Amino acid sequence: QVQVVESGGGSVQSGGSLKLSCAASGYTYSSLCLAWFRQAPGKEREGVANIDRDGRSSYADSVKGRFTISRDISKNTLYLQMNSLKPEDTAMYYCAADIFLDPCTFYSGYNYWGQGTQVTVSS
Repeated sequence: QVQVVESGGGSVQSGGSLKLSCAASGYTYSSLCLAWFRQAPGKEREGVANIDRDGRSSYADSVKGRFTISRDISKNTLYLQMNSLKPEDTAMYYCAADIFLDPCTFYSGYNYWGQGTQVTVSS
């Protein structure tokens, strides 16, 4: 069983930055497929970014160039650095992990989810 816990959300003005963290436990961290998703009120959940078992990252077009996903294997922690934030980035952000997902993308198929952390960007 994999447990994931997010932290780091908050409120920021447009153009500001936030860094989310996700602590994962219960499995060999470097073997996990990891991703960040978000869900805004009234909208479907969407993938934001993911990092595969080899450390390669992918991003949704809406955040490319502004967000950076990274992991620290020594700390079993996943990060999402969010810069140049926009009001449309306002959402609940979720960390997700999976053991067997292949290919490792940010589309679907994750079995382990955190409780979410709220990000609010004001104009």
